[in-house]
Amino acid sequence: MAAHAPEPTPGRERGSSPWEGAVLRPLTRCQVDDRLQELGDVYTHTSDGGEAARARFLRRLATAVQRPGFALVLAGNTHPTGLAYGFPVRGEGTPGEGLGAYLPMGLFRLAAAGRLFAIPEIVVPPEVCRQYQGRDWNLARRLQKQLLRDHGAALGVTLVCRGDTATLEALRSWGWRCLPGGFGVHPPASRRALVLSP
Repeated sequence: MAAHAPEPTPGRERGSSPWEGAVLRPLTRCQVDDRLQELGDVYTHTSDGGEAARARFLRRLATAVQRPGFALVLAGNTHPTGLAYGFPVRGEGTPGEGLGAYLPMGLFRLAAAGRLFAIPEIVVPPEVCRQYQGRDWNLARRLQKQLLRDHGAALGVTLVCRGDTATLEALRSWGWRCLPGGFGVHPPASRRALVLSP
C-alpha cells in the first residue's frame, strides 16, 4: 500500500471536496503497459519513497498486471492524482498458501466463485489519508469502490504489514475491517488481512 499518513485528524467538511472532481478512468492492460512510467510518477509524487521505492512499485505493478482479471483505475483531470489496482482472488484462495494463509475458511467459497477481489495498493496523496476519510467522495474510497463495483465483487481484501500503523489506520478510516486470524491455528504474524464491503 502506498497510503502514507500520520494519525488521521478529525475535522468538519467545509465546501466541496477537492477530490470530488477527479475523474476515475479504468485502464486496459495495454494502457497500463504504455503508461507505466507515468504510473510510476504518480507513485513517486504521492509517497515519500525515492527511486528505489518507485522501482519496487513498478515491479509489483508489472507482476500484478499479468494476473487474470487485473484492473487498474486512474484518478485525475489534467494530470493523474491517484490510482488503485487489483485482481480476483483465485490461486491465492488456497488454505495455508499466499494470501490464503491470512483468510478465514469462510472466504474460500467467495474466492472459488470469483467474488473475492484483492486490492494490493491504493496510491493517493497524503492529504487523502488525513482529511475526510469517512466521506463518500474521499478519493481512496471512490477508487476502491469502483474496483469492487466494476468486478461484481462481494468483498475486497488486502494485506498490511503489522508494523505499518499509518497504512492500517488509513485503510480502517476508508471502511476496511481487520479479519480475525487466518487459516489454521497459527497464521503468519508478519501481516494482517483486512476486508471491505462494496
